[in-house]
Amino acid sequence: MADTTTATPTALPKGFRDAEQGWPHLDRIPRPPRRVPFLGDVIGADRRTPLQDSLRFARQLGPIFRRKAFGKEFVFVWGADLVADMADESRFAKHVGLGVANLRPVAGDGLFTAYNHEPNWQLAHDVLAPGFSREAMAGYHPMMLSVAERLTDHWDREQAAGRAVDVPGDMTKLTLETIARTGFGHDFGSFERDRPHPFVTSMVGTLSYAQRLNSVPAPLAPFLLRGSTRRNEADIAYLNRTVDDMVHTRREASGDGDLLDRMLDTTHPETGERLSAENVRRQVITFLVAGHETTSGSLSFALHYLARHPEIAARARAEVDQVWGDTPNPGYDQVAKLRYVRRVLDESLRLWPTAPAYAREATEDTELVGVHPMRRGAWALILTPMLHRDPEVWGADAEEFDPDRFDAKAVRSRAPHTFKPFGTGARACIGRQFALHESMLVLGLLLRRYELRPEPAYRLRVTERLTLMPDGLRLHLDRRTAPAAPAPSTVAEEVPSEARCPVRRADD
Repeated sequence: MADTTTATPTALPKGFRDAEQGWPHLDRIPRPPRRVPFLGDVIGADRRTPLQDSLRFARQLGPIFRRKAFGKEFVFVWGADLVADMADESRFAKHVGLGVANLRPVAGDGLFTAYNHEPNWQLAHDVLAPGFSREAMAGYHPMMLSVAERLTDHWDREQAAGRAVDVPGDMTKLTLETIARTGFGHDFGSFERDRPHPFVTSMVGTLSYAQRLNSVPAPLAPFLLRGSTRRNEADIAYLNRTVDDMVHTRREASGDGDLLDRMLDTTHPETGERLSAENVRRQVITFLVAGHETTSGSLSFALHYLARHPEIAARARAEVDQVWGDTPNPGYDQVAKLRYVRRVLDESLRLWPTAPAYAREATEDTELVGVHPMRRGAWALILTPMLHRDPEVWGADAEEFDPDRFDAKAVRSRAPHTFKPFGTGARACIGRQFALHESMLVLGLLLRRYELRPEPAYRLRVTERLTLMPDGLRLHLDRRTAPAAPAPSTVAEEVPSEARCPVRRADD
């Protein structure tokens, strides 16, 4: 441990921090056996699927490993004990690096991409946190129902015409309209378009470009990505113009106390500070992108598994029929009573957390689980899908889809920090309750209305653009005539409060 201590903290190196700078005994951490000079550990890798490549290496190399690409060394972590240690907020914090830092040209010091030392993170967090209170969420509920009705109208037309539905495309339309309307009073008209709204196209472009930057040697990026860079600049300009127009419209006519009103009018309760105009733009872009991209993915994965497991879909549907009855529009409080539907959602997020990794850095010289010395500023990327597949936590069948992993008894038996679809600590996702309520409401409405049938030849493929999404997923629909009469069931048993939110413990 002597080689990790310093008398006085020094400024951390700017830019990318190579693992060799922060891990004194890097040789203790396994790496792939066939390393190519300059290129690194790229044999068998695919630049389009870096996350899935890392999962493959994780299975081969164990709960902590390293990879090198184009002269840059990275440390990856997924073992439950290692992740739990890195959740210690007294020694570790969020690290903004890799693809997240590549988004700073568009999102700047927004909540997701801000560095820990930037004051706008805390200011925005304190100003916006009340926008996700129970009272605020209840106010969003009618608008969520309204957008969901546009989805079901569209699916009714597709079903009547005998066409399969484009699940990822339609979930993207749904979640974009939901966050735009509830948060910013804006309607993109997604369901009235044959093609994705240009905002979605530009957003996907910026996410994909951020990921591509990690697969190209930095000195060569200006040459190899010249065309992509120009398109990315045009995408960023379009996103900025769209948001600037939304803000201008709101300044002309105030809204009803939504997130945009809070950004424009609310002062910090202690300091009296307001968000600057530039930061408002960055926060709006952050919420529009992060507020719909990950939720559309989680809904798409959940619908895939429900279609592939009709017995699970039947159990979830029975719960919806029992809890909601024939109520045409379920109330806000009725959504949280769908305990088994919540298990389905959690199990989908376990296997495919749509924000599939997060980075943590040491805030002091320390040792990870007493074995791996880390200097202040050293960081690692936590692979959430592998954490969620750790057989020591989830059992030998961890690759299988089983919502009962999240029944009350199973939840209580697991250690903290083993389920992390929304990140961890102070920088965990501020909108997680929004996403969970929206997802459970939509799943309940779709289960009540349709029987889901998969395309027989489809096998799950996952596309990566910093977030994860099923690729090419289409489902066939059969319209239900009427819900069955409610019957006694065990699916709605009381679940402890920590099971209702993936961030389960106070120390999380």
